[in-house]
Amino acid sequence: MIDTKIIARRFGLALMLLTALTLSACSTTRLAYNQAPNLLYWWLDGYMDFTSEQSPQARQDIDTFLAWHRSNELTTYARQLQEWQAMATQDMSATQACAQFEAVRAAVQRASERGLEPLTRLGQQLNPAQVAHLQRHHDKRNDSFEKEYLRGSPEERLNRRVDQAVSRSETLYGRLSPAQRELVRKGLQQSPWDPQTALRERLRRQSELLQTLQTLQNSSNVNALNASRSHLTRVLQTPTAGYNANSQALVQHGCAQFAALHNTTTAEQRANAVRVLKGYEDDMRALAAQR
Repeated sequence: MIDTKIIARRFGLALMLLTALTLSACSTTRLAYNQAPNLLYWWLDGYMDFTSEQSPQARQDIDTFLAWHRSNELTTYARQLQEWQAMATQDMSATQACAQFEAVRAAVQRASERGLEPLTRLGQQLNPAQVAHLQRHHDKRNDSFEKEYLRGSPEERLNRRVDQAVSRSETLYGRLSPAQRELVRKGLQQSPWDPQTALRERLRRQSELLQTLQTLQNSSNVNALNASRSHLTRVLQTPTAGYNANSQALVQHGCAQFAALHNTTTAEQRANAVRVLKGYEDDMRALAAQR
């Protein structure tokens, strides 16, 4: 019930899993998850451009990660989804919404930490051409970010954000009323999120990632893992002055916005949310049972 988009941007390895688990229609979630080994491989390959020597180890690491995830995380997701079904039938406060956001963030962090060792090992093996490929990939995604959030008039940019937010909400509740759409718009207008600030932080993290990769090339396994863990820490708690406070304000605003919208939903919309969440719960339990 919490939009995971904010935190998903911060954790590369878990992004594909979160997409499969929180954005797919219930009828496709099991298929998407069962295809995750190939999806994750090609997603990472888009960043790294694996060599023929690196590919077998990358696939093995992905299989190991997903086996852990299936055994240790999916039942936790199912319990969380069951709790959300009960919450969906009642009004909620911003504090309650933020508690659920923190549960999702904790799950993403667990997955990120679990993937740290194999990603560090891969980072030690990257050649200069692959690092350059990664930079080009960053440049392409940065251009997409600018097109989405920084180009066009303020009204055009707001309309794109409103369309995205309404689409995500309607995935859960079904069609929103005009009044609910206006509530979404006003919430986004009042949001502390600033795309210029977000882009600067994005560029800082990308630059630091490239520096970390250079460090990995000449480090022992222990030192390399420490360097990667330090980088992850600076992703979670950026050294950029004022950014952590802004991020927390953004989370608090998002929780309040979500609660405000939820509290306007009709009995029919809440019943739809329960059905959607129940479908996800059933998928998680079925996937967890597969070995």
